[in-house]
Amino acid sequence: MSRPEFNLLDMHFSRFLADRSRLGGADKDRFLHLVSTLSGAYDAGHACLPVSQSDALFLQDIPLVSDGGQTPLVLHNRRLYLHRYYHYEKRLAGQLSALAATNVSLDVPENLFERHFTSDGAGTDWQKEAARIALRKTPTIICGGPGTGKTTTVVKILALLLQVTGRKLDIALAAPTGKAAMRLSESIGSSLDRMQLPDEIARFLPTQATTLHRLLGYRRHSPQFRHNRQNPMGWDVVVVDEASMVDLALMSKLVDALKPGARVVLLGDKDQLASVESGAVLGDLIKSLPENSVELQKTYRFDDNIKQLAASINRGDSATAWALLAESAAANIAVLQTDLIEYIGQQYAQFMTEVARNPRPAVKDLFIAFNRFQVLCAVHFGARGVDGLNRRIELALARRGFSCRSESWYPGRPVLITRNDYSLDLFNGDIGICLPDSANGSVQVWFERSAGGVRSYSPYRLPPCETVFAMTIHKSQGSEFDEVVVVLPEADNRILSRELIYTAVTRAKKSVKLVTDQQVFKQALSRNIERCSGLVDLLREQSSRVP
Repeated sequence: MSRPEFNLLDMHFSRFLADRSRLGGADKDRFLHLVSTLSGAYDAGHACLPVSQSDALFLQDIPLVSDGGQTPLVLHNRRLYLHRYYHYEKRLAGQLSALAATNVSLDVPENLFERHFTSDGAGTDWQKEAARIALRKTPTIICGGPGTGKTTTVVKILALLLQVTGRKLDIALAAPTGKAAMRLSESIGSSLDRMQLPDEIARFLPTQATTLHRLLGYRRHSPQFRHNRQNPMGWDVVVVDEASMVDLALMSKLVDALKPGARVVLLGDKDQLASVESGAVLGDLIKSLPENSVELQKTYRFDDNIKQLAASINRGDSATAWALLAESAAANIAVLQTDLIEYIGQQYAQFMTEVARNPRPAVKDLFIAFNRFQVLCAVHFGARGVDGLNRRIELALARRGFSCRSESWYPGRPVLITRNDYSLDLFNGDIGICLPDSANGSVQVWFERSAGGVRSYSPYRLPPCETVFAMTIHKSQGSEFDEVVVVLPEADNRILSRELIYTAVTRAKKSVKLVTDQQVFKQALSRNIERCSGLVDLLREQSSRVP
């Protein structure tokens, strides 16, 4: 684990506990350092702090530390936790072990599988294997990169469940963010359009997804949800997309709120960035529950160039990845050689022209136009960060004659919501477009809704938001664009990793351009994210106790 940096909160928290530790002198300093390091580890997304045998012996005699009791700190298997996160890990391990031991197996005639999954005879049909697992086990974990058919597979699984059980099932579709929920709704709808399912099956399949917070029953100003173990949800089947984004606490609360006998299906890409908060739950579950997991391997969205680039990045093979980017024959993947701002300005000028062309444009068409192109940045600040690039893009568009005044509500301004507002049904990551309101001469900000429609708000009612001609790679998770320009900082930065670059590249459907030099790119791919967690070991412990 890389050494975390201490902030002011880490230091004050560690001093608070050190003052109550009954230690003095060098022992107190040693304890203070360990707690500061633990606090910094949580900031970096780790669920715990591995400690040496010497530190474990030192910690076990301190009254503030126990092996799971009611103390602020927990030491278990030579891992130091804050009590709350140990509770989440242990509870989730127990919940999942019990789920995995539950007999939910259904007898499915082979002809039903053949009806839904037509094999081309070229190796294992992993989608069919995923369906077999889902009809036998819970939880089911379906992993795969973008475009591998995860949502198509889950629609077929749900259809099979309806056919085999012969009854209406209450099915919920959910995702961690509003944007991801909307994308799941669109993907499910597209899959249903392509599949010719009998009406008696199709009418019971849901098409609208919601956020996990809404599914669990969000409570304002409280970390607790309305649904929990004492008040479980009523769903027979819960499908969660973008499960790599789900952190330890939220996953524990979700599994806790399942009713007895419910099935849960997790969809995600283990190679993407892990959750912003603590843990790497999806990866841990795949390691711990291999019999419940399957990885889809055939890509349907990308052409071979993007697929090969993503695969080489995922392997950390910078030489192959750079060679692919440097090949002139691969026109849709390249290192951008022209002036960055000039190129971005040309692309967004097409969108701004569509906004200006019609005083009452079709809002859905504008979202389609905007999603053709997106700038993704690794960092917030600096010349190649989100803040600096958004200002420079606005200036470039202003030079082209568009009314783009920074921090004003001009027609065509795209904005990204940065904080959830459940009263307005707006969520962190939602993208809106500012457009003229012909009724009163003002402007409104329009957002796509998961039901397929659009909704407008006065800009002055919106929760905190920011201009989004450029966005961070983290914020792009759950989205896809025709073309992306991935902008890396001019010098190496500890935030750079192969997971970050892989996530950025796989947001593109048709074209990827990178702004970087070979050395920074190579350093990024040499670094991969490892989250410290005890979930795998706790799951093994719990599984050994389940009869």
